[in-house]
Amino acid sequence: MKSQYRVVVIGGGVVGASVLYHLAKFGWTDVALVERSILTAGSSWHAAGGIHALNADPNMAALQAYTIDLLAEIEKESGQDIGLHMTGGITVASAPARWEWLQSAYRIFQTIGIEDCHLMTPEEIKARCPIMDVTGVIGGLWADREGYIDTTGTVHAYAKAAKMRGAEVIENNKVEELIQRPDGSWDVVTQKGTIHAEHVVNAGGLWAKQVGRMVGLDLPLSPLEHHYLVTDSVPEIEALDFEVPMTVDLEGFTYLRQDQKGVLLGIYEVEHKHWNMDGAPWDYGFELIQEDFDRIENELTLGFKRYPCLQEVGVKRWVNGAFTFSPDGNPLVGPVPGKRNYWLACGVMAGFLQGGGVGKSLAEWMIHGEPEADAWPMDIARYGAFASNREYIKQTTGQFYSRRFVMTYPNEQLPAGRPLKKAPAYDAMTAAGAKWGCSWGLEVPLMFGPPGFEETPTLKRSNAFDVVTEECKAVRETVGLLDISGFSRFEVSGPEAETWLNTIMASRLPKPGRAKLAPMLSPEGRLKGDLTVFNWGDGTWWIMGSYYLRAWHMRWFQDHRSGDVTVRDISDAMVGFSLAGPNSRKVLEGLTHQDISHAALPFMGCMELDIGLIRAKVARLSVCGELGYEINVPAVEHIALREMLLKAGADHGMREYGFYAMNSLRLEKSFGIWSREFTQGYTPGQTGMDRWIDWQKPDFIGRKAALAERDAGGAATCLVTLAIDSPDAEVSGYEPVWQDGVRVGFITSGGYGHTIGTSLAMALVERPFTQPGTELTVHVVGVERKAKVIAPSPYDPDGARMRL
Repeated sequence: MKSQYRVVVIGGGVVGASVLYHLAKFGWTDVALVERSILTAGSSWHAAGGIHALNADPNMAALQAYTIDLLAEIEKESGQDIGLHMTGGITVASAPARWEWLQSAYRIFQTIGIEDCHLMTPEEIKARCPIMDVTGVIGGLWADREGYIDTTGTVHAYAKAAKMRGAEVIENNKVEELIQRPDGSWDVVTQKGTIHAEHVVNAGGLWAKQVGRMVGLDLPLSPLEHHYLVTDSVPEIEALDFEVPMTVDLEGFTYLRQDQKGVLLGIYEVEHKHWNMDGAPWDYGFELIQEDFDRIENELTLGFKRYPCLQEVGVKRWVNGAFTFSPDGNPLVGPVPGKRNYWLACGVMAGFLQGGGVGKSLAEWMIHGEPEADAWPMDIARYGAFASNREYIKQTTGQFYSRRFVMTYPNEQLPAGRPLKKAPAYDAMTAAGAKWGCSWGLEVPLMFGPPGFEETPTLKRSNAFDVVTEECKAVRETVGLLDISGFSRFEVSGPEAETWLNTIMASRLPKPGRAKLAPMLSPEGRLKGDLTVFNWGDGTWWIMGSYYLRAWHMRWFQDHRSGDVTVRDISDAMVGFSLAGPNSRKVLEGLTHQDISHAALPFMGCMELDIGLIRAKVARLSVCGELGYEINVPAVEHIALREMLLKAGADHGMREYGFYAMNSLRLEKSFGIWSREFTQGYTPGQTGMDRWIDWQKPDFIGRKAALAERDAGGAATCLVTLAIDSPDAEVSGYEPVWQDGVRVGFITSGGYGHTIGTSLAMALVERPFTQPGTELTVHVVGVERKAKVIAPSPYDPDGARMRL
């Protein structure tokens, strides 16, 4: 053990070993892994070892596909046998909705490059897995790249390959304390002495909670118990001349793989159980938890019914071990705001499935400043301080575990950890029929239904369709009122605020009393934000964006802050409502003595207004393509603002609406949104955000890369709007776009255009297929439908209504 390394990785499980390997592979060889016991002592040694590329989250599926492809490479490079058995795998559907979802998922996997899969009939499933009783099975999805590995061998393969590249592995050396120096580096105090490291990686697994608390972090994760059993030899398997594939029975809550001449059957029971929520005891490592048969009885019965031969053989051993889960089941990865050079690689509940991708992404992040792929689904910044609450963690991690194999619909709202944050007028809006979604812990209105209305979860058009139609009609014909508490707001001030904004934003900055759309880029020229900048004319500026990106954007602002400038997150202090529709000016004129004519407050103008008793910050802009105003007030005035707007709007046909309607309205204008049309994986040239770039500015972050894309003739794929011939469902995202059987792009988002009466989508497609009128096809909930490229903004293409 040396006294100094560039990076110390804490934790000797599969994730820590993968991080170590990728750092060394990408050129940082002065790195060490420190493990309190020996490699695999934690969750890694007892993991079931199943591998499969398929995941409901396309980004995580891509991560898993990378990991699977890496395994054979690691085995070859290290010379360490990892016991890789590529048996193929089957995901089984035995409910109609699940079968629809599986057909849809099959197409989405094609979009992200997982081509080695196909749909199966029950008879084909039986032929591949003769021990399965296919009674009630509707169909399945086969994938070639599924199977299982020897977990201990795999960890040692990563570690050995890392050591062959110059890294060091230090076992039996517990980290006791982490002390940060003024220059941002760390003193890693261990049982064998203090190590000085420029960077520290928390890959602590079951102990990640404690390693976080060493630097003042309370990470949103918790271990839960998980059972599987291994049987004695099964005669039906002994009689086969091939291995049965990895199978996942979603409605049965079980997964199965072959183990020698028996099987391993794992269970995701609905009645979950947490284990040592504050982290595993330091002396825990190769122990197991006592089995709890009563708690898993129902799922176990389903498993033995699906595989009847198991009823005739003995159980060789039971495993009840702990694995660590985050609230949404995805890893916690990346840099931590306020903890310079402290990195996370923890909460990876499927380490052997995702660990390779986690290691690659984090190593790229540390070395190059950002990962190659969009890391948002596992970025720690997707959570705020609210997620560290113990009860929040208990509810959300338990919900994820219990629903691991439960069907979740795109319009389904889950209850765990809610309601937590509410806008002040929440109760009044609830009484008015508001149905709520959740954004970063904040309740946001999705729609306003009649008394007793409840939306039915579905993959297709729901019973909310007619209600949303009426909300859209109100916005287009009279005036709609929308709670916009769910937007982020940052206040920027200081003598060098304008200079800093000019550097961090790619657009021209607005003049005093004006607002401007502002793309924000990474040094590599990829998007970091689709923001709106406000110049209030008094030396203060606002940046507005997506509420759920608050921590992510603030981390970026702080990491790139320079000069005498202050950035404050005021998102919870300032809230508001948006007026939109042809009557919106009439409503506002009835509440203010000030001139708000088009000349006084033009489109994209902003000013302070007296609205009744309230002095508000108002901007004239609209996300739905109508004459509109965003009215921002202190949170204590939110209730009064709503009351006076509703009263003033009563004679003008005002109706409250939610974000379901907003999605429809913005699609009719071809307005993109973050996480759909805009992500950190896309460029301004791909998404049309280059129209807002000020190419004359001498310098801004990402300028060189953006210029290179522009001067090379533009991006290979471009954002288009599609009209889809679909009678009963809409696309949601990542569905492939085809022409004559050739995939030419994919959907970014979709919805029904209630004003124009057409199913709409936005899509990234190859440049030759972007012309209006181009005939294409799209899979909608697994069914191929005709689609056509249409000109942007099918509603009010000239934008005249926003400028009334």
